[in-house]
Amino acid sequence: MDSFETFPEQAEAKRLLRAALNEGPAHAYLLHGPPGVGKRAAATAFAGELLGDADRVARGAHPDLYVLEPVGDQIRIDDIRELRRDLHMRPFEASRRVYVIVGADTMNEDAADALLKDLEEPPSYAVILLVASDLGPLPETIRSRCQLIPFRRLSEKAVREEIAARAPGLSPEEQTALARVAAGRLDRAGRLLDPAAAKRRETLIVVARSVYLQAGFDPAAAADALIDGASERGAEAKELAETQVRMLDLTEREVEQRLRRAQRGAEREELLAALEELAAWYRDLVVVAAGAEPAVIHFDRLAELSEDATRERMLGAERACEVVRETWRAFEEFQLNASLALEALFVRLRAELAGPSLVSA
Repeated sequence: MDSFETFPEQAEAKRLLRAALNEGPAHAYLLHGPPGVGKRAAATAFAGELLGDADRVARGAHPDLYVLEPVGDQIRIDDIRELRRDLHMRPFEASRRVYVIVGADTMNEDAADALLKDLEEPPSYAVILLVASDLGPLPETIRSRCQLIPFRRLSEKAVREEIAARAPGLSPEEQTALARVAAGRLDRAGRLLDPAAAKRRETLIVVARSVYLQAGFDPAAAADALIDGASERGAEAKELAETQVRMLDLTEREVEQRLRRAQRGAEREELLAALEELAAWYRDLVVVAAGAEPAVIHFDRLAELSEDATRERMLGAERACEVVRETWRAFEEFQLNASLALEALFVRLRAELAGPSLVSA
């Protein structure tokens, strides 16, 4: 099987990578696109082809493969300095050495400046693969010295097939719902299959409905429910990072910093994902009220949506969806106090969605 068939879709990226193998590789590539769409799998497949030993590359055991990834939310200058020391060692077995920098968009300014020197004049035997979820943080000087390989969100079909393979016991309705909530990302689909994540999703839907169903709705309690879910996800990420840092030669202070960054990064990602699904729930109310049930995201909750999606609630749900998206954009762009921002969000949602009987109550 072609190495590039180990990850789904991404026809343009596969075409460019195959062309690079046929024509001879450039010195640097930048694989960019949303998280969870196959960029790392593609970098691994490409490195396996370049080094001529896909199996050892996949296991991270090839002596001419160097993989750098952030432990936490940043790649720092010391990480790049260590890579640069290795970069000037000649190949051990293959005709070249391959350097994979996962999360290249997390490099701080000093790290990016240090890497730039070797992107400008790399050793002839080196191929550097940068993997980034966001081009924005990468300096133009870095981008301009790499061949760009774009990745797109995956189709619902591709995500559903992956979910079916991982969790064959789910009903078709559940598989469709999770594929749609995952929004084209396999990493998010994987997290949704985790029992703890499933519980957080259930809590989120209860909160979303309580905004317009619960007479005694408390915005602060609703905000706390989302923050508790993010804190739980952060604790999971910290535990995973603890196993990773044990293999590194770090000072106690460095270990503490990396664990804290891993925890905060996961908490932020969880909050953003929760806001996306919250917006999707109110969007689904509009879709069902309009009679377009096949387009529903929460396909496994169609019974509740059909019960909730009244014509009277349709306009409020449309505005509620946009209010949540505004909050998502604010979280994406700014450092907000999560508790205050979410409580303010739920106050606004209550105003948009609560009927006269709930308002007077």
